[in-house]
Amino acid sequence: QVQLVESGGGVVMPGASLRLSCAASGRPARDLDMAWFRQAPGKEREFVAGVRRSATGGRSYHADSVKGRFIVSRDNAKNTMYLQMNTLRSEDTAAYYCAAGTGLILSSVSRGSAYSYWGQGTQVSVSS
Repeated sequence: QVQLVESGGGVVMPGASLRLSCAASGRPARDLDMAWFRQAPGKEREFVAGVRRSATGGRSYHADSVKGRFIVSRDNAKNTMYLQMNTLRSEDTAAYYCAAGTGLILSSVSRGSAYSYWGQGTQVSVSS
């Protein structure tokens, strides 16, 4: 069983930065495919960014909507995944969720249904 705990959300002004953390326990993070998803009120959950398990190279992926602004990373020694969010916009306002799974194929990394474990979420609000 894998447990995921997110932290780092908050209320910021447009243009600010935040860093989210997702601490994993129960299994080494390097063995997990991990991702960030977000869901805004009245909208569907969407993929934000992810990083594959180390055995497949640990490559990271970002949604087009956040490329150049957000960076996903993982510290295997700390069993923690991060999401550095820069130049935040009002449309980034959402609940952000950490997800993890095992043995995902490349084509499924952006699909929420592919992940077996989820955190409780952390709220990010961007407003002037």
